[in-house]
Amino acid sequence: MRRVVITGMGAITSIGNTVEEFWSNLLRGVSGADRITHFDPSDHGSQIACEVKDFDPTAHFDRGEIKKLDRFIQLAMVAAREAFRDSALDFEKTDPNRAGVIVGCGIGGLETLEEACDVLFNKGARRVSPFVIPKLILNMASGHISIDVGAKGVNTAVATACATGTHAIGDGLKLIQRSAADIMIAGGTEAAITRVGVAGFSNMKALSTRNDDPKHASRPFDMGRDGFVIGEGAGVLILEEREHALARGAKIYAEVTGYGASGDAYHMTAPAPGGEGGARAMVACLQDAGLDPSEVDHINAHGTSTPLNDKLETEAIKKALGEENARRVAICSNKSMIGHGLGAAGAIEAIAMALTLKEQIIPPTINYEEPDPECDLDYVPNEARRAKVRIALSNSLGFGGHNATIAMRRHENGDGK
Repeated sequence: MRRVVITGMGAITSIGNTVEEFWSNLLRGVSGADRITHFDPSDHGSQIACEVKDFDPTAHFDRGEIKKLDRFIQLAMVAAREAFRDSALDFEKTDPNRAGVIVGCGIGGLETLEEACDVLFNKGARRVSPFVIPKLILNMASGHISIDVGAKGVNTAVATACATGTHAIGDGLKLIQRSAADIMIAGGTEAAITRVGVAGFSNMKALSTRNDDPKHASRPFDMGRDGFVIGEGAGVLILEEREHALARGAKIYAEVTGYGASGDAYHMTAPAPGGEGGARAMVACLQDAGLDPSEVDHINAHGTSTPLNDKLETEAIKKALGEENARRVAICSNKSMIGHGLGAAGAIEAIAMALTLKEQIIPPTINYEEPDPECDLDYVPNEARRAKVRIALSNSLGFGGHNATIAMRRHENGDGK
């Protein structure tokens, strides 16, 4: 079986517009939540979000390009450029036909759609921009990244709600393992902090309403959790066949060793009872990676801060690993700081997990103040923790019953063992 490693990473989040800044703030327990600034949220039930801050599109694109790129595409392209630079890839030395892109999005260009509807209803059909469709369709993040860096291999996109980023990485892993590519640019992006996006999630009672205390609103696994804080951003990873990476002297963050996916076949928004769908994804991932549950040291949890998800993910971890192993594993939720980035979440969290393996430090789950008896595992509360982490899992669970888990291994001494 061909082995796959991570040789480049790029991120733009509410707590950092580069991987370095994101990781530093994640370890410090910095919250990216605040009152929404993208629009006036006064008539919304939830008025808080984890917005990307200090992002100036003109620093990355010319004004003509900006007119053609929705925010979710812009964020994806900036993250992909960082990842590509970080990888030191050069398509004059590496075959671009063997390099593909799979970057997904949960919703797509919601802001573009809202603006187009305003024009349509107020000014008429002839005033709607011809760029509307290519700005809003979610596959355009992958399309533009491919054009931007010159990757000519497999070019596709994933749309599995909150599991998108993890599915994209897992699918990229499998493309390389079966020799359909040597390099995959994989990840997720989202920019759904819009009037409709926030109203929709808020009215289904999915969002936190701690409007007077945004920094403490996202509190995964805590007894006082009342919903997730919507986030935005992008995460992109360069996945590369290990021998290909070693031959060109690439730095390696971690090895991606397994991928599992499942469907709940239960409800469009609620997880299956007992977390059994998520548990099956974890078991499938462990089997794919050839791992025993006792080998898992760390889990980067989906950890949304909703009452149902956190309880059922806890149950899923116990089912998948067994009670004894589950109690030994250190679990964290990055969403306590960056909110829920929807289609981007899994990819950003995969970056954090790769850095955990490389740096041997686990980010905290902040705002953990009152333990919930039904969430009774080790969630690395409030302070980052130095730990020996050799094997780690990352979970993503999406609306529609989409579940995905990836496994990574620490890469040591150039031998991956």
